[in-house]
Amino acid sequence: MRPDQSFKGRQFTAEVILWAIHWYLMFPVRYCNIELMLADRGVEVAHTTVFRWVQTYAPEIEKRIRPHLRLGNGSWRVDETYIRVKARWM
Repeated sequence: MRPDQSFKGRQFTAEVILWAIHWYLMFPVRYCNIELMLADRGVEVAHTTVFRWVQTYAPEIEKRIRPHLRLGNGSWRVDETYIRVKARWM
């Protein structure tokens, strides 16, 4: 998928589409919130359009960035843990 061909035929520029997808994948926001964020920047787009962008382009973006992500070793530690048993913290 070349940059000039991947967004061919879209009403919005590649920059707008990529920003919307970036916001959705990076932060815990809903499609309606992204619609409002873009409206604040002068871009009128429906939240269903943002949904379609994410469904279309997110798998390709994930496939491209996967090699650049750091791999975890599967080990994690918990410093202190409290649980509640019969209304008392232990």
